[in-house]
Order: sequence, then structure tokens, then C-alpha cells
Amino acid sequence: MKSQLLSILTIGMALMSGMSQTMDELVNDPDYIKTVTFNKPPENMLPIFEMGEVFALSFDDVIADEADYYYQFEHYDYDWKPSRLFKNEFLEGIDDMRIFNYRNSFTTVQPYSHYELRIPNQFTQGFKVSGNYMIHIYNTDRELVFSRKFMVLDEKSSVGVEIKRARDLEYVNTQQRVQFFVDSREINFLNPDQQLKTVLIQNCDLTTAISGIKPQFNLGNKQVYRYDEETSFWAGNEYLNFENRDFRSPNVNIDYVTKEELYNAFLFADGPRILDEYTFNPDINGNFLVTTLDNEDNAVQAEYVNIHFALDPNGLELAPDARIFVMGNYNAFQLQPENEAIFNPKSGRYEATILLKQGFYNYRYTVVYENGQVAPGLISGNKWQTENQYSVLAYYRELGGRYDQLIGIGEANSRNITN
Repeated sequence: MKSQLLSILTIGMALMSGMSQTMDELVNDPDYIKTVTFNKPPENMLPIFEMGEVFALSFDDVIADEADYYYQFEHYDYDWKPSRLFKNEFLEGIDDMRIFNYRNSFTTVQPYSHYELRIPNQFTQGFKVSGNYMIHIYNTDRELVFSRKFMVLDEKSSVGVEIKRARDLEYVNTQQRVQFFVDSREINFLNPDQQLKTVLIQNCDLTTAISGIKPQFNLGNKQVYRYDEETSFWAGNEYLNFENRDFRSPNVNIDYVTKEELYNAFLFADGPRILDEYTFNPDINGNFLVTTLDNEDNAVQAEYVNIHFALDPNGLELAPDARIFVMGNYNAFQLQPENEAIFNPKSGRYEATILLKQGFYNYRYTVVYENGQVAPGLISGNKWQTENQYSVLAYYRELGGRYDQLIGIGEANSRNITN
């Protein structure tokens, strides 16, 4: 009996270990999962929820076979390493439940199933603690399909943010610098170097976040950060955009539309902007909005269209190992085969075809080398005047604590940039 119990425990621990490894992975979305969206406005889709706020996630499956999907939550430290909390310490209720709320599209050429998950629900009531989280979506074979990061805020501090031009003359025209402070009336920062962590985010892009910055000095309990190089981002350029609310005819920045098995929208060819003077072009900082001309329910009536992107290098020479990706928050800035622009010797352009739901989309072209190095601004340029949205997150760990609390957020826009 004792050996049988030991065997059961060993198997259970092995299963838990295997699941932990899977849960910690962050995989690219498969090509049949589209339009993964939190209930956040398109102007700022940074997935931060206050304690007790309704959490909602939706996505489409273009296989449209009404597949079963299951959700699980995991809690993480500020640097996205798994925290030491057990599930019952951060989650009220249970997860690993099927997503019951789904609908099939209608009146669309491309069929799809639209899934929606809301918290609280009958199984999962909410989150007990603040900090970083990931939601993992599994199929019936217990394979991880996709994941998304999000944060839960328990505001206990104020975070003040200013955007400055770089001090270094080499980067004064190409970078933007973030200065900020963290102050609290509820928390006394006894050892801020160890207890207080900060993360800087540009335009909701978690893939380029800056973290691990320590305060330079303090004024009482106010922790002040006035770095130059350490908190500087490449300024980039305004995002390119298109809109196809009416998928049967050209819309904003769409050259022409054809109909085959699906509708195909061909965008006007883009070119390098690295040598162009800065021109203000209103954007939503890489985000997107599903919208149509006359549908009542965009969630299941909006059409999926093959969007054809084209980049004319116009004399721009790239290294042999350089790859170009069409980037945006439509896929959480992931590098996927689908959004890689491949050189077409017949047209002399880099081309990509991406299946996207009707709407307004921001995008940019990003160069990535074989070693993983990213060349920001090689195509779009880096202009210090570019309008970018910045967020600074403050995390705090109590003495002897086992997780990082998210205690504050501050935001600023570079339209108010100063020297």
C-alpha cells in the first residue's frame, strides 16, 4: 500500500512538473487563431486590469469546427518568471474549465467560431492578488494553443512620468527618454533597490519593455529615476495604417480588392521612410479596432480578408540574413511565418499576405537578423518627434514576500516631449 501510494505521488509530481514546463512557455499563435482581444479600448490596449475589474478575452478560430478550448491562469513575478504562489493563493475559484461561450459567424465568406471568456464566471470569481499573469488556452488534447500576458493592479503608489529627448548628441534625434518617480503614502520603501521593481513599456509592446531599473536617489519616500541611456527607447515613426470597413471595395490605403475563395485587399506599396522628414500621421500606436460599415454584431458578422502588404525597398540594401516582418498588436507583435514579408523577384518588393478581420489596423515593417537582433527604424526611421504612448509599472515585494505586487502605473505621451 505504501509503495502504491509512493508511485501515485511520483506520477502526480511528474505530471505537475510537465504541466509547469508547458505553462511557462509562451508560444506563437497558430495560424487559425485570430483577433485575440482583451476588453481594452483600441487607443490603449495595454492589458492592465484593476483588482475586481471585469476581465474578458475573445478570439476567433477560422477552422470553425466548434472546437473545445480550456483556460488556465498562472501568476508571475515582475520579470515574467513564475512566482512562488500556489493557485489557490492567487485565484478565487477554479480554472482549467472549458470556454462555453462561443458563436459561429454568419453571412461571412470565411467561416469562424468566436469565443469569449469573462471573469468573474460561475467557476472563476477573480484574482486575489495583484501582479503579472498569463492566460493559457489549451485544446482537448491538452496542447497549449496560445497564451497572453496581462497584469492586475492594486494601486498603492503614484507614478509620475515625463518624456524627454536623449541627452547623448548621437541619439538626440532618434531616441526618447523616460524619466519618472514612484511615491507612496501606504508603503514605506525601506530597501527600494531590492523591494521596488519597475517596467517601462512603449505603445503596449511588451516585447520591447525595459525592466530592472533601480532608483537613482530618493526624496523622502519618493524614488526618482532620471537616467538617460538606460531608460531610452528608439523613437520609431508613426505607424502605417489601413481600413477595410467595406471589404468589397477599396478603403483607406487600399489600392484594389479582388474576390477568389476569399476577398483579397491589396494595399498601396509602402517604401522606406528612414531618410524622409518627420510627418505627423495620427495613429493608435500599433493597435487595431474591428469595425464594419453596416453590421450589427461585428464579433460574428465581420469578414476575414486576405490583406496583401508590399514594401518597395527603393534602393535600400539589407544584409543577406535580414528578414522583414509586418508588426502590430493584431498578433501581440509576434514574429510568425505568416507576417514575414518575402522578397518577390518579379515585383522587386517584399510581400506578405495576412488574414485579418475587417477593421482599422496599425502596422510597421521591422527588420530582424538571424541572430535575433532587431534593427529598429531601419525601414521606418527613428524620429524624435514621433508620438508614442509610454507606461511605467511599479512592482513591490514585501520583506519576506513570495511575489511581486503591481502597486502603480504612470503614463505619458511623447507629444509633450521636452529637452
